[in-house]
Amino acid sequence: MDFKIILTLIFFSFSNLLTAQEKNVLFIIIDDLKPLLNCYGESQIISPNIDQLAAEGVTFTNAHAQQAVCAPSRVSFMTGMRPDQTKIWELKTQMREVYPEALTIPEYFKQNGYQTAGLGKVLHGAKDNDPQSWTTPFIYDTDLEYAEGFDFPANLNYQNPKIQKRYQELKDQYEGDPNGDNVWFAINKALKEEKLRPTIEMEDIPDNAYSDGAVTFRSIELMKKFQAKNQKFFLTVGFKKPHLPFTAPKKYWDLYDRNKIELAEFQGKSEGTPQFAYHNFGELKNYSDIAENLDKNGNVIESKQRELIHGYYACVTYIDAQVGMLMEHLKSSGLDENTVIILVGDHGWHLGDHGLWNKHSNFEQATRTPLIFAIPKLKGGFQNESPVELIDIFPTTCDLAGLKIPKHLQGTNLCPILKKKKTQVKEFALSQYPRRCHVMHSAIGQWPDNCTIMGYAVRSDRYRYVAWYKGDYETRTNFDESAIEVEEFYNYEKDPLERKNLAKEPDYREIKREMKNFIKATVFGEF
Repeated sequence: MDFKIILTLIFFSFSNLLTAQEKNVLFIIIDDLKPLLNCYGESQIISPNIDQLAAEGVTFTNAHAQQAVCAPSRVSFMTGMRPDQTKIWELKTQMREVYPEALTIPEYFKQNGYQTAGLGKVLHGAKDNDPQSWTTPFIYDTDLEYAEGFDFPANLNYQNPKIQKRYQELKDQYEGDPNGDNVWFAINKALKEEKLRPTIEMEDIPDNAYSDGAVTFRSIELMKKFQAKNQKFFLTVGFKKPHLPFTAPKKYWDLYDRNKIELAEFQGKSEGTPQFAYHNFGELKNYSDIAENLDKNGNVIESKQRELIHGYYACVTYIDAQVGMLMEHLKSSGLDENTVIILVGDHGWHLGDHGLWNKHSNFEQATRTPLIFAIPKLKGGFQNESPVELIDIFPTTCDLAGLKIPKHLQGTNLCPILKKKKTQVKEFALSQYPRRCHVMHSAIGQWPDNCTIMGYAVRSDRYRYVAWYKGDYETRTNFDESAIEVEEFYNYEKDPLERKNLAKEPDYREIKREMKNFIKATVFGEF
């Protein structure tokens, strides 16, 4: 046979192999979703569709966000880089202002011939959801089609007729985009002052009267379009709930008996833990029905706690139903045979533990998040308990789709675990959170003071170590142990609720040293 013909056959065989390896990606990001799911051992929640996805895929039970607040976490896992690299530690700074060379996951897939599309809440922390990441212009809530008879949700969230009426009046009083930051905050302030910004809403309305339901319908339309054109795609679907306010159709609220809802078992502060490890849950207090539901010590009263937890549950089940519709379409269309599915929460959420609400901490309930991979033709149905990080999503997804992994990424490829070749690819997961500053300033229209302390939290299979470093962390380049102001240490086998800081216990000296060295190597590049 002619040598050129042989080379040609080899070339086409190799090309066909690459094509066979390439897969579509459906990336589902769920705002404020903690591992409060049946597939994570939580019996009080109703989450059959995510549970089914977990039964078919691989569930990571010890996955952690790099920072427990939306923008820093999302920019981090969407670029595969830690917050100290992206320079996004709060909600105001835009990614490419401080990190212009950032490469996002959809941008990389776009460079490799994929159709990339995003809708819902996705790249919070990047201006306009980073237009260069998408082949299809990003789809905003205002671009969605809502249920017949329903307008765009009032200030992004409400369909209560009274709130809607007032919202329509208010938005005409301000110049500019009603959903742009300046007008949105002004309307938000006015609604709160008029007691029209509650933490919950329980209207008997269709799923797609809210944006998350409308996002589901549009996502299915996009997948149909890509399939009809035989285009490989990377579709990022960002669901807003269970983020506050807890607005979900009444049928999801009706699935729960509020009187049977369990409150957080431990609502005190951990013994020996510094005060700045906590916060005053300002995000929750920014709603109009909280001030009158606090006791004399500033804690949320029991009846309101039950209502809030009820609302969180209802929203989780609402989102679970949306996930179910996406999964049903994949199976009915046959796309499930060649589509990698990734489901992740951007961070955890406090539901009264430690007396806290919202995220914004280095405690377990804030950093730990669901992470599930379902891969065609790869046998799943198992859990992995090793520590992993959300920055691991980028390299793992590349490998699963048959793409080369960019060398600069700080995450680790989890495919050895997914393919059952290893049970662990890293010993520790790292989270961080700044204090002595107000990272929620953009939510209340204030600028922060300079942040003067950063807490780095290291999580192993059993322990959590937190080192709070004082000084200007934005420019710190070398490790200085004298800059550690306070340490925390928790043993989850003996103390799963973090009741006591064990940092001064001599029994943990060696593991503390290992975890401190991990911070030294990972954050400061020193060994």
